[in-house]
Amino acid sequence: ASETAPADEAAPSDSDRGMLEEVQSAHSDEHEIESVGAEDALEEVRNRRKPVRRQYKIQEVIKRRQILLVQVVKEERGNKGAALTTYLSLAGRYSVLMPNTARGGGISRKITNAQDRKRLKEVVADLEVPQGMGVILRTAGESRTKAEIKRDYEYLMRLWENVRSLTLQSSAPALVYEEGSLIKRSVRDLYNKDIDEILVSGEDGYREAKDFMRMLMPSHAKVVQPYRDTTPIFVRNGIEAQLDRMLQPQVTLKSGGYIIINQTEALVSIDVNSGRSTKEHSIEDTALHTNLEAAEEVARQLRLRDLAGLIVIDFIDMEENRNNRAVEKRLKDHLKNDRARIQVGRISHFGLMEMSRQRIRASVLESTMKPCPHCGGTGHVRSDSSVALMVVRAIEEFLLKDSRSHITVRTPAATALYVLNHKRANLVELEARFGLTITLEADETLGAQHYAIFRGAVAEKPEGFVEVRSLPTYVEPEEPEDEIVVEEEDEVSVQAEQPRHPQQGQQRSE
Repeated sequence: ASETAPADEAAPSDSDRGMLEEVQSAHSDEHEIESVGAEDALEEVRNRRKPVRRQYKIQEVIKRRQILLVQVVKEERGNKGAALTTYLSLAGRYSVLMPNTARGGGISRKITNAQDRKRLKEVVADLEVPQGMGVILRTAGESRTKAEIKRDYEYLMRLWENVRSLTLQSSAPALVYEEGSLIKRSVRDLYNKDIDEILVSGEDGYREAKDFMRMLMPSHAKVVQPYRDTTPIFVRNGIEAQLDRMLQPQVTLKSGGYIIINQTEALVSIDVNSGRSTKEHSIEDTALHTNLEAAEEVARQLRLRDLAGLIVIDFIDMEENRNNRAVEKRLKDHLKNDRARIQVGRISHFGLMEMSRQRIRASVLESTMKPCPHCGGTGHVRSDSSVALMVVRAIEEFLLKDSRSHITVRTPAATALYVLNHKRANLVELEARFGLTITLEADETLGAQHYAIFRGAVAEKPEGFVEVRSLPTYVEPEEPEDEIVVEEEDEVSVQAEQPRHPQQGQQRSE
């Protein structure tokens, strides 16, 4: 038997059906978040399902004067302290040694080839890892020989023995191990067979890189060469100009478009603009070409600038969904080599893509720049007219409290000129009102939005002078009562607005 729906429950209209499809699409997009990147050594460890544990207070876990060996996994940033862990890990080129994690041997989840995984498991089994330790083979060791992996593992074991010995000899608190210098980390993490030569400037740096390469990969030691040219190595290769561009918010694309990168406390916003890019036949093609190029550049800038946290990319709007999918794929493909863990969403109806990137260290902007002393890091300062009006109000407020003495007001030159050219009548009115002299002086030592007010000699009031403490206010004449009809429930109480005094600026008195 079939059931018939009541008349008031008729089939949805086309508009309702379209709205339903949009809602269902939005819900499906919420779950389509893909993880990419995660080539960092600490991320090679397989994510295992952790058992549910109850939350402990720190006082229940450790005691005062208890000695612990901890490793810093996240640097201090702003008001947030550093993150520490007792699960230690030492990263090599091809493997990661976990001295106090009894997980035996393992293979990075990034290695998906079945034959490679089988071969590497046999290599790990032959390493004879001590009881209570664990070793994870990194993706960099996927195509390496057993001898190369074993040499890397033996290097990590020697390193752990040095850490252990120094720990037993030290008195807490003490630094027992620090990750290698930039030279060592670059050789360990970035060198591959496609690199023909590594040039190192400075004798000390050259010897450090050479010795480390001999220990890590003896057959490749000849790749490390000293830089002997008189021209600085950064200048010769144009590195200084690239470093300067890393601090600029705008990045120009080859097609003529550009992206704008803004870091805020909550998130990093990246805006994509087509600019002068008009080579394509249609607006849709221009948007697609610019977005594809921007996706590649965004992936590069994330690594260069160490941008992390929540990142929102505002791509140019495109009509066709397949174009949005193409941009998403291009971005994900270029994020695969990122060392940080990244989660990427999909482009929304508004052309926005949300993603999150693991914070490994402070960004380039945070580590090399400081907030502007004039604007406090906002990027904006008040205009001369706004500051001048603030100064005039502050003078009036100051005199209402004490008008016995002449006063001197010091402001930056630009503000002083604006007051004298546009607010002179206000100063004359205040002088006549309080019976004193107001002197305005330029002082460039003050910030752009600051001022200072000083008391001078006692003002001699003329005989019969009456100080006006407040200016008369305009009162509207009353309307005839017979022309106003006020219902009892419509009565409105009017409260006089109190004058507001400025809160910005600086005042000093002597």
